[in-house]
Amino acid sequence: MLACLGGALILAAPPATQAAEPPAASAAWGVDQLMSALAQRKSGRVRFTETKYLAMLERPVESSGELVFVAPDHLEKRTVAPKPENLVLDGDMMTVERDGKRFVMPLQNYPEIAAFIESIRGTLAGNRNALERYYRLGIEGRATRWTLTLTPADSRMAGIVRQVRIEGARDTLDSVEIVQADGDRSVMKIKTAGAP
Repeated sequence: MLACLGGALILAAPPATQAAEPPAASAAWGVDQLMSALAQRKSGRVRFTETKYLAMLERPVESSGELVFVAPDHLEKRTVAPKPENLVLDGDMMTVERDGKRFVMPLQNYPEIAAFIESIRGTLAGNRNALERYYRLGIEGRATRWTLTLTPADSRMAGIVRQVRIEGARDTLDSVEIVQADGDRSVMKIKTAGAP
């Protein structure tokens, strides 16, 4: 469930084609510039495909559906295949609907899940402070193609997840990879809702 939550919350738009950045713009690129660019996007809706690689299974497990984000803290993951499931995050509350049942959980009772959620929600909202509550941040690349690496700052969280890698371009996210401490991992790819 944790890998599912982490990968669930990504939004993207089609990458813009623009000329290469001037050297001065490249030199100034960093976490603050990325957070500022991401904070400009207030909402989005995308389709996702998530692949989970689990040691106990011979083949990867795939799921797909739709993600919705509304700043600053509303996230929805509507899985349609292989089996319907809805996950809704509003502030500190998480609601899960599956198999005709509904579960509501306050995130404060589940700090590890909250850390996963903040890795994505904080990134989508461009909220560096929220991210740094749980992670050490590293960034590679430039505005036109970047990778944000989140490494748990807390030993309890590090016992669950080794790293979260978020890739994107400008103010969009297009993939999230979560590598768990036990070696299992999930990769979520995103397409705009209208893309084929």
